[in-house]
Amino acid sequence: MNKKELRNKYKKLREILSEQAIEEKSIQIANQLVGLHIWDATYYHLFLSITAQKEIDTEQILHILFARNKEVVVSKSNFKTNTLSHFLLTENTKLALNTYGIPEPQNGLPVPENRIDVVFVPLLAFDKKGNRVGYGKGFYDDFLQKCRKDVVKIGLSFFECEEDIEYVFVKDIPLDICVTPQKTYHFNEK
Repeated sequence: MNKKELRNKYKKLREILSEQAIEEKSIQIANQLVGLHIWDATYYHLFLSITAQKEIDTEQILHILFARNKEVVVSKSNFKTNTLSHFLLTENTKLALNTYGIPEPQNGLPVPENRIDVVFVPLLAFDKKGNRVGYGKGFYDDFLQKCRKDVVKIGLSFFECEEDIEYVFVKDIPLDICVTPQKTYHFNEK
């Protein structure tokens, strides 16, 4: 399937998930993450969930990161340039929903991309090679290109992988790992 077909398919699959299913699957994903060998790093970039899009609830992951005394980085979107700016999430960070329903920091200490060690990547679908389908604006591809080459890219998905995503672009950045409620996929082991 191509990216447009996959976007439509997985948006529909998300739409039928109940709040309880989202909560249960999100907890299962967080539990899978605990077993990964990713916890020696310092800076972890985490997306804050868009509830209206029925995204994975990243609150459990946030609790894990804070319990492990990790530095958590969150982003603010610029829809004119389709870019992200990144800020340290602390108890003093003020969050607000933007016009697209994305929780974003309103203040905070900027964090350059080259400081980030691990990125949890939102997605709609992924394939056996680690290619992913997002919402199609290129925010994360742009962001990941600016990160260090050794940054660990971890996709989070309610659903298992597709066989193949057609028409992957050169600028598309593949995942290293993708975690689902039932399984962890490893692609480009470092």
